[in-house]
Amino acid sequence: MEPVRTCVGCRARAPRATLTRVVAFDTQLVVDERAAMPGRGAWVHATHECVDAAIRRRAFGRALRVSSPLDTLSLQNHFQRNG
Repeated sequence: MEPVRTCVGCRARAPRATLTRVVAFDTQLVVDERAAMPGRGAWVHATHECVDAAIRRRAFGRALRVSSPLDTLSLQNHFQRNG
């Protein structure tokens, strides 16, 4: 049975293989390509809608339990290049 995670953007449950893991490195959001970086991770669909919804709702900060503002520029650039 495949692990299931919840997208922080649309709040839908999906198989882990269909979601992208994002971690906080200092105050910057980084895409964890191999899903192996240490620390808490937030899972999101690789769509502009889900990423934008998560940023707008500040869901990454809550999911990652980070109280300081997070830099989302590199995350947005990653999904614009790849999506």
